[in-house]
Amino acid sequence: MGEIVSGARRLTTTGMNERAARAASGLASLGVGAGDIVALFLRNDLAFFEASGAAGLLGAYPTPVNWHGTSEEARYVFEDSGAKAIVVHADLLPAIRTAIPKNATVLVVETPAEIQNAYGIASEVCSAPTGAINWSSWLEGFPPYEAPPRPPPGTIIYTSGTTGHPKGVRRNPPTPEQYESGLRNLSIIFGFTTRAPDKIVSVMTGPMYHSAPNAYGLLAARMGATVHLQPRFDPEDLLRMIEVLGVTHIHMVPIMFARLLKLPEDVRCKYDLSSLEFVVHAAAPCPAPIKRAMIEWWGPVINEYYGATETGGVVFCNSEQWLSHPGTVGKPLAGADVRVIDAQGNSLPDGEIGEVVAKFSGAADFTYHRDHAKRVASEKAGLIAPGDVGYFDKDGFLYLCDRAKDMIISGGVNIYPAEIEAVLHRMPGIADCAVFGVPDDEYGEAVHAAVQPQPGVSLSEGEVKAFLRPHLSGFKIPKTVDFMPDLPREDSGKIFKRKLREPFWANRDSRI
Repeated sequence: MGEIVSGARRLTTTGMNERAARAASGLASLGVGAGDIVALFLRNDLAFFEASGAAGLLGAYPTPVNWHGTSEEARYVFEDSGAKAIVVHADLLPAIRTAIPKNATVLVVETPAEIQNAYGIASEVCSAPTGAINWSSWLEGFPPYEAPPRPPPGTIIYTSGTTGHPKGVRRNPPTPEQYESGLRNLSIIFGFTTRAPDKIVSVMTGPMYHSAPNAYGLLAARMGATVHLQPRFDPEDLLRMIEVLGVTHIHMVPIMFARLLKLPEDVRCKYDLSSLEFVVHAAAPCPAPIKRAMIEWWGPVINEYYGATETGGVVFCNSEQWLSHPGTVGKPLAGADVRVIDAQGNSLPDGEIGEVVAKFSGAADFTYHRDHAKRVASEKAGLIAPGDVGYFDKDGFLYLCDRAKDMIISGGVNIYPAEIEAVLHRMPGIADCAVFGVPDDEYGEAVHAAVQPQPGVSLSEGEVKAFLRPHLSGFKIPKTVDFMPDLPREDSGKIFKRKLREPFWANRDSRI
């Protein structure tokens, strides 16, 4: 039997389902029903799984909210979603108290010791305040929900845009056939078909307010796998967990690979990682040198998929395919229609760069919550445009050049930051980097690089440019370079490029 493990706490799959059923009865008593929203302002915790399962039983949508956001950002999601209930960790409540709509019921989850320790949170703010509804004791006061369960409509994820407010991706309730098709597709992408579910041991390393970790964690738990929650990503601690727990499956993002590879050689070599069978990554481009180094270290267990919250995973490749086609994100999966098109919607021949569009046959359709016009605008050539630029090679493998919104147009020339970032990642002394366009009176945009040196390393703009010149055309060399001790990033490690770009475009016709 599977279980979810967080610190010293363990919850079996059966126990999770029972608590979710009790919480469903509780939510129903608050007026939550099919099509309604239950917002989750939580870190990865047992309650995240309980609340998500409870909402699904009612045909309601769990809607995780990025707890790194400001009070105003949280307010927008709470109000736009129309959340009838908000489940929140106790220590996070004070910062968003004024953002909570008057008609939403707040359910407070005590912040557990492992999260307190990981984030250095004072224990006195980790209990439900006087008069608040304590999530755990509240749900235990209800009998398990016994009405026929509705097909769970899935999670509403609010995706960040280049401008304005994020958009909530709301799927139609699936038919039984669509639900089963979605499960099969996710099981293949996540490697859950490689062994019996109750023999899978996984570690949740990424925050479940993101689309991919959310789908991965909830499906693993639903299938009966053992899911260990790492309260905050730590590279050496992950290696320890793999060895001690016999981890077989993990979902990761490329920045985690980079941090693992920066561990001292003696640290990297002291852990037994032989239990690993299926490591899958997504969410951001992975520089080729980093991926090759991970395959050399961990073996041919590294897999990759590409997709978006709107499309689901549509492209996949294993280690062998990647090694024979370095830089690819894979081939379209069965049932996925993936094309590269020009501005007129025409499919481009192999090797030509254009916008990537995709759709999965048999999947329930979606809209953007309260903004169907944006849903209509996202459709191109009858498919969905996630906003990526790429091309197919002659063997049918897809390569991504960059995000369409991140593409720099300098003097009429298209420049893809990901290409420049991949070279910068190879420069000794650079821990991380972000390349983006900044205003230029002559060319419209100029290339700018924000560089985070490794601790104790001093770098100059001249040194960075000199390193790049042998590898890139002159127009791709950053015109300016900033050095920062830490780049702004989400808990997943993904860089907040928008926050870096904002100051440059203030009071202009901004692209942010």
